[in-house]
Amino acid sequence: MAVTSAKASNKLQRISVRKANLVAALIRKKDVATAIAILKNTPKKSSKLFLKLLNSAIANAVNNHGMNADKLYVSLVLVNEGPTLKRFQPRSQGRANSIFKRTSNLSVEVSEK
Repeated sequence: MAVTSAKASNKLQRISVRKANLVAALIRKKDVATAIAILKNTPKKSSKLFLKLLNSAIANAVNNHGMNADKLYVSLVLVNEGPTLKRFQPRSQGRANSIFKRTSNLSVEVSEK
């Protein structure tokens, strides 16, 4: 049975799901050359994270599954919520404000056309 897709994932990244989903929507269902060009020209923090992840998924497809790199496309991009770090910032008169440092679990899957 031939494997038709290769995956790469990255967990506990310090970026909120909402911000990462903006970039994830740009590369869904695109071929890998187009997706790499989009990620290189997108001025967002998550675009660097997705670029490394996409390159890893392409390397997994070529080296582990023997796929052709020219025929690959991004079949699945998932951004799931990771654990939230809860911090407090002191305010006046003994009060404290909550700060939520959100994390994301990112995964990319590439398939052959």
